Amino acid sequence: MLRAVAASILLLLLAGCGGGAKNETPPRAADSATPTATATAKPTMEQHATVRRAHCAAGAENCAAATGRVIYVEAVDPDGDGDAHYVLAGGNVTAPGLSVIDVARDLRPRRLPQPGELVSASGPVFTGSHGQHQIEAVEVYYQRR
Repeated sequence: MLRAVAASILLLLLAGCGGGAKNETPPRAADSATPTATATAKPTMEQHATVRRAHCAAGAENCAAATGRVIYVEAVDPDGDGDAHYVLAGGNVTAPGLSVIDVARDLRPRRLPQPGELVSASGPVFTGSHGQHQIEAVEVYYQRR
């Protein structure tokens, strides 16, 4: 009787371990009942965004350079001289991690940068109308995509 029980348990174990033929091929995508999606990474702004870095001339006094992402654009200057101002998340000119850039009319691009785009500028540091330190840009570069 003990042999019959042991043989039955052995047969059950062997039957449960097989799982089918070893040479079966997995179903092709066309045979599948549900379509499968292939994940593709979308390019992010950081993957494509580049900007040429602005630098101060050798020996220039009171000069600073800053590169960062635009967080604010003042397109219409209240004093009417046609310049634009950018606040960048980058550099340490105005505050830690922030730099204000004053771009004169002759350096101002036709299309102003948008928040999130990269800008790099250099020039002398002066006090702005609100008492902040800002770069008066003599060299300025904008994000290329």
